[in-house]
Amino acid sequence: MGLVYCFAGFIYTGDFLDFLTVLFTQTNIDNSFGIIGLINWMWFPGVVIFAMYFGAELIIPKKKWYIFTIYLLLSIVFELFLFMNPSGSVVYDYPPAPGEDLINDNLVFESIAGILVLIFLLSLLTFDGIGFLRKGIQSTGVIRRKFILLSLGAFVYIIGGILDGLFSPGISLIFIRSAMAISAFLFYFGVKKE
Repeated sequence: MGLVYCFAGFIYTGDFLDFLTVLFTQTNIDNSFGIIGLINWMWFPGVVIFAMYFGAELIIPKKKWYIFTIYLLLSIVFELFLFMNPSGSVVYDYPPAPGEDLINDNLVFESIAGILVLIFLLSLLTFDGIGFLRKGIQSTGVIRRKFILLSLGAFVYIIGGILDGLFSPGISLIFIRSAMAISAFLFYFGVKKE
């Protein structure tokens, strides 16, 4: 789970670089080659691979390597399409005046990379969110509570990630990203030994 959140944090690397550039130069980073989208989205498959592995370890441990291999291969395909067609995979909203705001990147959902992200998100929602919930309902006592916490963490993070991609930067993103950060505590308490 730690690797999931490491990769999730790296997803904001391009935004952070743009922030530093604005802070020190009062203008945005040169994004003529789509570097922000590449730097941000290249980390997303790491989130998926390790989140699916984590889910498989708890739900179907005997098949965890099958799950890992399938999502590793899909992630390689995602990376290939992202890097071979960056302008067709990611679009940008530039601030009205350079340095006035950060550059916002959004995945093109009609692209192969966008379709794969949709598959990834639906897989995580189904496998981890619903899978943990199902295990929680089937269990009792402490195990039930832990699976419910894991399920809630998965739902909060995934829905937050979807909303993060749909909303333009603004006040709403503060609440969305705060909820995503809270999901880390839900996962922590879900795996913490009593």
